Amino acid sequence: MFGYSQSPRAWGFTRGMARTIGCSLPDAVVDGWLSRDELSDLVETCRTCGQTRKCTDFLAHTVQAADLPGFCPNARALGALRP
Repeated sequence: MFGYSQSPRAWGFTRGMARTIGCSLPDAVVDGWLSRDELSDLVETCRTCGQTRKCTDFLAHTVQAADLPGFCPNARALGALRP
């Protein structure tokens, strides 16, 4: 089971952004493409980002995307995990 009880909102945003580009973060860890420490770093980056409103709006209106928006500091790392 994956999740971040200390940062549930950041975990939700990070997971949500990954989902919009077709990436499952738990699967990436299980399959060895991403370590738990790297996943933790992504969640921490999200937690400290400061773009919560933009992220919320993006996720509320986007089911699938070719790329993540430029305001997302995890866009490059998540994009690299895209299937």
